Amino acid sequence: MVALLRWIFFALLVRPLLAIVLGMNVHGRQHMPRTGPAIIVANHNSHLDAMVLMSLLPHRLLHRVRPVAAQDYFLQGRLLAWFSTRIVGILPIARKRSGADEDPLAGCYDALERGQILILFPEGTRGEPEVMAPFRGGVAKLALRFPDVPVIPVHMRGLGKALPRGEALLVPFMLDINVGSALHGGDSDDGFLDVLRGRIEELDREHPGARWD
Repeated sequence: MVALLRWIFFALLVRPLLAIVLGMNVHGRQHMPRTGPAIIVANHNSHLDAMVLMSLLPHRLLHRVRPVAAQDYFLQGRLLAWFSTRIVGILPIARKRSGADEDPLAGCYDALERGQILILFPEGTRGEPEVMAPFRGGVAKLALRFPDVPVIPVHMRGLGKALPRGEALLVPFMLDINVGSALHGGDSDDGFLDVLRGRIEELDREHPGARWD
């Protein structure tokens, strides 16, 4: 039943909404994963970000996709927690450790070992439209631990203005989604993080699209 509800939500609501109300220019869609495990990494400006990335994947993969999200926000209240975990399929993660021995990424390790596809926003929170904040190191740790798992960089533009932080009303806005070829982890956390951020910034320059500043 949950799988059917998720299919209905994405097939009959999310995809038509993105295609008709907003519209998307997508470059490099062929680089999106066709199986798991995989890690999709993108800049973060809106609650729509994960929905957009999930809409680019085949319906048959929806049950394998796990957007990594802050548990203190998305597990507030029974209804939001149910919708977030069961329909969207988020993998809730604690922003702060509750103990010295706790690894906030443990759920991510388990998901990748089970062949799932993670969606990660290394900025950690939604920033200002078209401004990319510093990256946190979690994705680099995952890439180092799972060097054979592809890390797909994505740059998204327009989402911070289509549904800005703190707003509830959707504004019709053309979205530019630029997907790059996969990267793989190396021997250095910091080195991989620099390469990943540089690639996402490069995707923005390669496909500038419409500027609405």
